Amino acid sequence: MEDSKERLTTSISTAELERRWEAVREMMRKYKMDYLIMRNDEEFLGGYVKWFTDIPARHSYPYTVIFPADEGMTLISSGPNPPADPGPPPWAVRGVKQRLGAPYWPSVHYTSDYDAGLAVGVLKEKKGATIGLVGRSFIPVNFFEYLNKDLTGAKFVDATDRIDQIKAIKSPEEIDLIRRTAALQDAAIEHLKTFIRPGLREFEVYAEALHHTTLSGSERQLILVSSGPPGTPVPFVSRHFQNKVIKERDQVSILIEVNGPGGFYTEIGRMFTVGEPSQELLDAFGVSLEAQELSLSLLKPGADPKEIWDVNNTFLEKKGYFPERRLFAHGQGYDLIERPLIRYDEPMKIASEMNLTVHPTATNEKVWAGVTDNYIVTEDGVSPCLHRTPKEIIAV
Repeated sequence: MEDSKERLTTSISTAELERRWEAVREMMRKYKMDYLIMRNDEEFLGGYVKWFTDIPARHSYPYTVIFPADEGMTLISSGPNPPADPGPPPWAVRGVKQRLGAPYWPSVHYTSDYDAGLAVGVLKEKKGATIGLVGRSFIPVNFFEYLNKDLTGAKFVDATDRIDQIKAIKSPEEIDLIRRTAALQDAAIEHLKTFIRPGLREFEVYAEALHHTTLSGSERQLILVSSGPPGTPVPFVSRHFQNKVIKERDQVSILIEVNGPGGFYTEIGRMFTVGEPSQELLDAFGVSLEAQELSLSLLKPGADPKEIWDVNNTFLEKKGYFPERRLFAHGQGYDLIERPLIRYDEPMKIASEMNLTVHPTATNEKVWAGVTDNYIVTEDGVSPCLHRTPKEIIAV
C-alpha cells in the first residue's frame, strides 16, 4: 500500500477532528439526537461532510455521512458494488466505522435512491431514533422521502443551526490554515500584476490565476474576471462570460476566491486598470474602502448582522451609490459562503474567532468599485487584515 502521507495533500489534525466530534456529541446529548445525517457533492458550498471527515465531496459525486452519538461514522460514496472496496481508501478516513458504496449518480435517475437505501440500513439499527438533518438544502427530496418511508417510527429534526453555531467558531489550527489561504491569494494578485496586459482575453487572466493558485496548494478554485472601459460598471463575472479582450485604459475587476491548503476559504478582490484609473473610479473605490472600514468598526462579538447591513446601505446611499441588495460580508470556512451572513435576515450574532470576508462595493450606472478582504473576529473587534495586498487600485 502506498504511504498515505505521500498521497494526501494538507490535512487537518486528528486532534482537531476529535475536538469537533466531541463538541457535536455534547450537542446531540443535550438535544437527545441519536444520529446526524448529511450529504454534500461539491466543495464550494459543501463543507459539512468535509468538516466532519476531512474528506471533500466534489464534481457532483455525493458523499453521505451518518454520525452516531456514540460510535464511529458511516461514509457512503458513489463507487462499485460489494465485494469491491468502496472509496475513499481506508487509510484516508478517520473516525469512520464503515464505508459503504454503490454505483449511483444524480444524472441517472433510477440510481437516485441507492445511497438512501444504504443509509436506511444503518439508521434502522436503532428503533424510533431521533435523526438530525444537517444541511437540509443539500439533501435531495427523493433521498429524504426514501428515509421517511422506510424508517417507521423515526423522528427527523433539523440540526443545521446547531452545527452552524459550532462550525462558525474557528480553532487556532483552523485559523492558521485560513491565514495560509489568504497568503496564497496575496501571491496570486502579486503575480497578476506582471501578467495583465492589453490583448489578453479575460479567461486568460482566469487561467493564469487558476494555474498559480493550484501550484501554490489550492484544491478548489473560483476566479471571477471582468473588464470594460472607463464610464461603465465592471462587476465580476463567471467563466462563461470571460471572453472579452482587455484593451488600453480598461478597468479589470478580479476576485480570487479559492481555497488553500487544508480546504479553507478566504477571498481577495482588487481593481486593476490598464493605465491610470479615472477619477470616477478612484472616487468610487475610496467609498468602498470607507464602507469596509465602517463595517469593520462594527464587527464585534454580540453584534447584530442586520444593524451592520443597515449602516452599510445608509452610508452608500448617502454617498450617492446603490444600496447592497445581495450580500457584502459573510463567514467563510470549508464553505465559500458560510454563516453568519452580514444581512437583514441573519439571526446568528457575531462571535469571537469567526472568519469573515468583507467586500462592499460602490456602484451606480457608470462605475463599479469594490474591495474584498478577510478578518478574524476578536474579543475587541477584528484582527488586522489577513490579506497583505495594499488596498489600492493596481495600475499595470
